Amino acid sequence: MRLHGFLIGRTETLLADVLRFSGPADAATSRFFRAHPKLGHNERGVIADAVFAVLRRKMEFSHLAESGSGNLARRLALLGLMQTAGLSTVKPFTSADEYQWLNQVSKIDPASLPVRVRTNLPQWIYDAMTKRFDTEELALLAAALNYPAPLDLRANPIKATRELVIKTLTEAGIDAGEMPFAPFGVRVDGKPALTRLQSFQDGWIEVQDEGSQLLCSLVAPRRGEMIVDFCAGVGGKTLALGAMMRSSGRLYAFDVSDRRLAKLKPRLARSGLSNVNPVLIDSEHDAKIKRLAGKIDRVLVDVPCSGLGTLRRNPDLKWRQSPESVAELTPKQSSILTSAARLVKVGGRLVYATCSMLEAENEGVVTQFLATHPGFKLVPAREVLAEQRIDLDTGDDYLQLWPHKHGTDGFFAAVLDLSGCRLPQRKPWLGS
Repeated sequence: MRLHGFLIGRTETLLADVLRFSGPADAATSRFFRAHPKLGHNERGVIADAVFAVLRRKMEFSHLAESGSGNLARRLALLGLMQTAGLSTVKPFTSADEYQWLNQVSKIDPASLPVRVRTNLPQWIYDAMTKRFDTEELALLAAALNYPAPLDLRANPIKATRELVIKTLTEAGIDAGEMPFAPFGVRVDGKPALTRLQSFQDGWIEVQDEGSQLLCSLVAPRRGEMIVDFCAGVGGKTLALGAMMRSSGRLYAFDVSDRRLAKLKPRLARSGLSNVNPVLIDSEHDAKIKRLAGKIDRVLVDVPCSGLGTLRRNPDLKWRQSPESVAELTPKQSSILTSAARLVKVGGRLVYATCSMLEAENEGVVTQFLATHPGFKLVPAREVLAEQRIDLDTGDDYLQLWPHKHGTDGFFAAVLDLSGCRLPQRKPWLGS
């Protein structure tokens, strides 16, 4: 990797902005690159990789930076660049004192640092994870979160088989192979420019984490059914569900953001699907939803959440979220789940999902829901996956995916089948 000296200053400037945590790091990075259009693709990659390395290992790097002198932001930028580009690459653009300090730091055994520093987790997240894992396994989880996620793709069976996708990528010089669990999953090495590939332009592949693909397998849609992706976002899971339905039946993609649904449109055009209906709603209580009450075969509810399961991709979230922000989220998650449940027909399925690692957003919401909706029954996720020949048992009735165990983002899901009759609604729809 080639490094130009001015990139250190650019990295330092962007890092100082990102570390204010006034908004998402990826948005701040995009703004910075728009303001510096002369930066090339490789230069942008160097800067972004260094900044996100600091976000992942901020506690560790801040601890190490205390031993240096001069501007703290520059020391953090140098540590990020050393992490991603290597000490020898950074050396020509540092002073003698800076290089001596970096050389000393590079020889420090991470295992010699305090455990709390090595995890790079705020205290409240650290405390929550100690309730799930012992010290040794928590260290493994933290280590997995401290490195970037791999690039995961989903082969679109409407257009091409997974085998053909892998063959085509390999011929393009991209190292690609099958994922261990997701039946359409393809994992590639590095960061190839996918949008330039003909296979991408033709809709053969979509970027989607393996864990996200497995959520769709829990929905297990069938041809000809009516399906709702209740919080569709930009439509990654919508497209996966539509392909599993072989473009038959009717698939509604609900979201409260017109901007997100607009991003689904070009992806939908590439996919070859004709059964997807994007629907803008004003809230989980929109009258458009009411008209479908009791008519839907399967509903996926991937609710807005803290996103802490995606720290490999969005490391700034651990510094921007708080116990207070999570406490504000959980009532909304329960409200969305309750509203989505009204859509499900008797004999139908409801899948509640998050990309969170926190019990409050996961088991806590599901337990509360089941206590007030006796018609729904929790179905072991392992059984649903086994029916689709996916050999994955995460140890209990829920789907619990972890970066250090499964190589995916952190995901949670509960499969809830409506096997009994509905109880009369206690409140009018719009008043709940």
